[in-house]
Amino acid sequence: MTDWWDFKTTRIGGVELVTAGRREIVNALQHDITVFERNDRESSPRLMFDLNGQGLSLFHTDPAFKSAMLTADVVHADGGFLVSLSKLLRIPKIKERTATTDIFTDIATYNFSRRVTFFLLGGTEDVSHRCAQAIKEKYPGVEVVGRRNGYFAEEDEANVVDEINRLTPDVLWVGMGKPLEQFFAAKHAKSLKAGWLITCGGCYNFVTGDYKRAPRWMQYFNMEWVYRLISDPRRLFFRYLITTPHALYLSLKRAE
Repeated sequence: MTDWWDFKTTRIGGVELVTAGRREIVNALQHDITVFERNDRESSPRLMFDLNGQGLSLFHTDPAFKSAMLTADVVHADGGFLVSLSKLLRIPKIKERTATTDIFTDIATYNFSRRVTFFLLGGTEDVSHRCAQAIKEKYPGVEVVGRRNGYFAEEDEANVVDEINRLTPDVLWVGMGKPLEQFFAAKHAKSLKAGWLITCGGCYNFVTGDYKRAPRWMQYFNMEWVYRLISDPRRLFFRYLITTPHALYLSLKRAE
């Protein structure tokens, strides 16, 4: 892919984030898919990683995660507090929050010139299966050409890559949670054949309806994490207890 949208970036907590909004990101994807087809699908995927409080904390505490994040072509602001900080600090401002669940919907409903193809990697077998079925029912412009749950051994990774390359999807969604999805993407980026590789955490659970989005007013005030914490305290309590204040500290301390 020789042509590329030159996204402007801003720096928060030592991480380069694109300032682009959702529409600009999807337009760039459309551009790359066209180039991808012209190149007979031999190109390595564009890597798009999300950043939230957990990711920012990991960036500064896990050297392997930091190394993986630095391979990304695009890092976008999944955490709303990053957008607010960009507007408060004397730095280039991020246009809007680009929550991965919203990006997923934007791509699935975009008016491409043909059906866009997805490969779903990650989640449990049940969630993966139901997500593929939900996409088929909700998004007629999308074809799920393949899927694979996220529970496989390291020695099976070559077979997973081969399966993806046989199907050459426009978008390879990797929903294995941080830091595993970033590790997989960085490790295999040069050998994968896809248009874009987008990390998506628990996005499949939102598509299936197992997870619910917070009310709009909570999203507006960057409180969706509170809604998720209340919805699943056993799984998320210690993550948010540790990473949320650490991420805020890092953002303010390293403001540039």
